[in-house]
Amino acid sequence: MLEDRSCLVSRDYPRTCERENNWTCMSYRIEKIHDKHGKRPLQNDGEEEVVATKFPKLSDAQESLETALTLGALSMTPSDQSSNRCHAGNNSDSSSLIHVIGRDNSISCLIRCSRSDYGAIASLNSSFRSLIRTGELYRLRRQNGVVEHWVYFSCQLLEWEAFDPSRRRWMRLPTMNPNECFVFSDKESLAVGTELLVFGKEVMSHVIYRYSLLTNSWSSGMSMIAPRCLFGSASRGEIAILAGGCDSQGNILSSAELYNSEMGTWKTLPSMNKPRKMCSGVFMDRKFYVIGGIGGPESKLLTCGEEYDLEKRTWTEIPNMSPVRTGAARETETPATSEAPPLVAVVNNELYAADYADMAVRKYDKHNRVWFTVGRLPERAGSMNGWGLAFRACGDRLIVIGGPRSVGEGFIEVNSWVPSEGPPQWNLLGRKQSGSFVYNCAVMGC
Repeated sequence: MLEDRSCLVSRDYPRTCERENNWTCMSYRIEKIHDKHGKRPLQNDGEEEVVATKFPKLSDAQESLETALTLGALSMTPSDQSSNRCHAGNNSDSSSLIHVIGRDNSISCLIRCSRSDYGAIASLNSSFRSLIRTGELYRLRRQNGVVEHWVYFSCQLLEWEAFDPSRRRWMRLPTMNPNECFVFSDKESLAVGTELLVFGKEVMSHVIYRYSLLTNSWSSGMSMIAPRCLFGSASRGEIAILAGGCDSQGNILSSAELYNSEMGTWKTLPSMNKPRKMCSGVFMDRKFYVIGGIGGPESKLLTCGEEYDLEKRTWTEIPNMSPVRTGAARETETPATSEAPPLVAVVNNELYAADYADMAVRKYDKHNRVWFTVGRLPERAGSMNGWGLAFRACGDRLIVIGGPRSVGEGFIEVNSWVPSEGPPQWNLLGRKQSGSFVYNCAVMGC
């Protein structure tokens, strides 16, 4: 039977959904936020909080445009610069975006700008606004290997926020507007392409809420071929794979699906060797892996993983791939369903895990198929049997989002570590007040 864990922290937790139908393009601007008593509701320890707004300041747009021009000049070859000098005076076509350097060079430098600047730049040029609304600019970024990773997370049932780890900015997304049943159901979240997907349940049916980076708005109505919850998932570029989980009757599944965010389509994949729920998924070495979870007639923890080869379309079972806790950490046994799915992440094709009980970071030896400890988690990364602690890959670094809790108050901290630089040395990127754990978390790279 599918257990009701609404009192626990859901894997990726509920968020917000507020339509902004007239939003032409997402832009961010720094604002002071006050409650009705004139106080700031959040403390950023000197860091700026950013709220999505429809009207970027002109100075922001001008500064962003200057940045784009500078990047364009730095990235252009001498022949490009000579060609631009010859044609700049005759270029009055609005499709050129930045007239003085032409359309191709405009795109070349714009894709290298931070995407947090896109809203401001778009206010100066309708052609650029069209580029971002259609998603073309993000496709070009991906083709040119330009990727920015932002962290999307929720600490409130209907509120989502984004965090830019490079500029260390917090950004609020519009509020979701689901029904009450969805709010208190188990949820999963997944970022793929320019979308953030939140999966949940309304009465007896599953539903997906989709946040679009292109329009800064939420919508619902899309559905998987075989709707499910408590599945393992991961994304790579514009595609994502979801495997296992439970159907609406609580049956544990072995089936899997592939989602293409650019096409908006779902495709059925071959089924896994074992049905499993509450598992985790990652991409590594251009293959998709499902790790751990619960399965079997007695709903026991699974220590094996499964590897899906996208080219051969085959699943291979891998023994002892789940970072199951051992020794003292397992002396006090808890029900399998009370523990969070494996907290795993891949950086530079290396698999890492967070052991919340021992506060340790572990790494997977792919050759010998064993786990070993490489260091410690941040000291203030609190959780409840792993729930409420986010452990994610964010480009070339691992991030941990969590914090100490007390009755009705506490903090959320974003810590990062770059594995290529040596043993875990955690760098505090941001900190803010929060009265709750991290319910859901996903990283969008685009």
